[in-house]
Amino acid sequence: MSEAGGAEAILREVFGFDGFRTGQGEIVEAVAAGRDVLAIMPTGGGKSLCYQLPALMRDGVTLVVSPLIALMRDQVRGLRAAGVEAGALTSANSEDETEAVWQALEAGRLKLLYMAPERLGAASTSGVLRRAGVSLIAVDEAHCVSQWGHDFRPDYLRIGELRQALGVPLAAFTATADAETREEIVARLFAGREPATFLRGFDRPNIRLAFRPKDKPRQQILTFAGARRGQSGIVYCGTRAKTETLAQALREEGHAAAAYHGGMESEARRTVEARFAAEEGLIVVATVAFGMGVDKPDIRWVAHADLPKSIEGYYQEIGRAGRDGLPAETLTLYGADDIRLRRAQIDESPAPPERRAADHGRLNALLGLAEALDCRRRTLLEYFGEAAAPCGNCDLCESPPETFDGTEAAQKALSAALRTGESFGAGHLIDVLTGTETDKVRQRGHDRLPTFGVGREHGRTQWQGLFRQLMGRDLLRPDPERHGALRVTEAAHPVLKGEARVALRRDTVTKTQAPAPKALVSEEDAPLLAALKAKRRTLAEAAGVPAYIVFNDRTLIAMAERRPRTLDEMAAIPGVGAKKLESYGDAFLAVIAGEAQELHPSRRRLAGRPAGAIFDRLMEAQQRLARGETGIEKPMSCTPSTLRHIAERRPGDLDALARIPGMGAQKTERFGPAFLDVLSAAD
Repeated sequence: MSEAGGAEAILREVFGFDGFRTGQGEIVEAVAAGRDVLAIMPTGGGKSLCYQLPALMRDGVTLVVSPLIALMRDQVRGLRAAGVEAGALTSANSEDETEAVWQALEAGRLKLLYMAPERLGAASTSGVLRRAGVSLIAVDEAHCVSQWGHDFRPDYLRIGELRQALGVPLAAFTATADAETREEIVARLFAGREPATFLRGFDRPNIRLAFRPKDKPRQQILTFAGARRGQSGIVYCGTRAKTETLAQALREEGHAAAAYHGGMESEARRTVEARFAAEEGLIVVATVAFGMGVDKPDIRWVAHADLPKSIEGYYQEIGRAGRDGLPAETLTLYGADDIRLRRAQIDESPAPPERRAADHGRLNALLGLAEALDCRRRTLLEYFGEAAAPCGNCDLCESPPETFDGTEAAQKALSAALRTGESFGAGHLIDVLTGTETDKVRQRGHDRLPTFGVGREHGRTQWQGLFRQLMGRDLLRPDPERHGALRVTEAAHPVLKGEARVALRRDTVTKTQAPAPKALVSEEDAPLLAALKAKRRTLAEAAGVPAYIVFNDRTLIAMAERRPRTLDEMAAIPGVGAKKLESYGDAFLAVIAGEAQELHPSRRRLAGRPAGAIFDRLMEAQQRLARGETGIEKPMSCTPSTLRHIAERRPGDLDALARIPGMGAQKTERFGPAFLDVLSAAD
């Protein structure tokens, strides 16, 4: 294709969309025209389309440099499903796959070639790419070029040299880059040439933001996940060990859950990645080793079991939820121990002093978001240089916290730290403030200090929350050279002198839970959406691709709501391009037209009864566990007749369930807990 084809025509015909998202059109135009481009767009804002579509408008091949194999393979599958010739050269390729890519290049068929940055180190790379006719370089996750950034990839430093060697334009994309990182990207990728820069906003209004102080954090995560049973989600943890124990706890609660971390064998990691892409409702409990490059559009929630490393990291990680634009939720847990750990990691890093100071500043921004007293979205967007009104879609907008003038309490805490030589942690300082005569307090003579007992108006739990808030405001900072003892920062001096006031939350530990997840469709359209998802699952399994490669949830929701009756009407559904219409149109029209006729006789007998909805949820649970929790066990299923009996009889325990005709011990062991959860939720 060429520019004569028109960006809008290609957008409709190939990708199935009637119009660009906000900001996409200008970027596509600039990239297609061969201008150097730096685009900062929110995760889920449609960055990939901004180089995929221009690749179809320009002559030659577009080289896409991307950091993760999973992303490259995902995007190649999606492009091929849309009828676009694309290929990837990765270490995960089979010999046949690699040979097929080279053949397509030599034949001039390939329009997009994906390549990991590590391959750029080969001496022959630039010559091979020149002969292949590369006419544009697109760099995904361009912030990886930042040497002191959280995702630095040394091989990204070779991209600038490659651009100069090929003499072609370069388009760089990232979701998160402050002014300093943007300057570094320009210097390293564009050799000082000023690219056309597009800063397209950081707001993701469909994502609900929430933070909560840790209070039995494992149960907090289990409760949050339990309210979102059957939805795909990610839980980020600070340690590898925690990913495994929390994944096990989720499985014991009846969830499909898998751990993921850098210490696992590569094959085990690939298995989890493949399961997450293919399965609906899987929860991945991971370190930050998981996520960059995840292109799954229907992740409905992201939780942090521990405080993220920085505000940029937090923004990237929550941005993996709701990429389809549908409602998504987040929950971030944090506590004083998290703050100490993150401070220590910065102080002990090999970075120069100015970089460590900048990293403390980034952590302060994240802690400011955690300890915010009003709209979190406004606080988050202000960090990225955007003004915003209160959003109405965060925990603080929905339930404003009760605050009080905490200046006097802060002065007492700061004074206690100073009078004890800034040599103790919060526990000992709380003993001093509350007048608790421990051996440690008496041995050091701290029971004779003026601050001894001056804080008795607050209980120990309250003081723990107050110290956490003061650490979050960076008025007190753990000192790694004194084993984490709290020292008073420069920012605290105006408070001590009475020159600045401090507002604090009165209730530092809240028991409120997030509201129930929003329904994606009306109750009337829900049965048809379930039938469309079942058809999608069947087609995806037959093709060996993730379900969203066939159609994403947003497209299926539009089908369920509009109920197209002809191929012409189906072609107007967002996300149904020409190739997908040809491949899948008739199959989905048949589901829409014959929804009632496709019901199994056992299900039809339950039509119009509460047991019908229970039957559908039992069927979903069975499909999720067909190969067990790990996804690699021997396939097993129950007959529709058995599921009907369960839905009608509603057994109350595993023994009663095992006595249902068709169940038995093995199926009860595999499906029992999940089935009982379905029945319990229906009561």
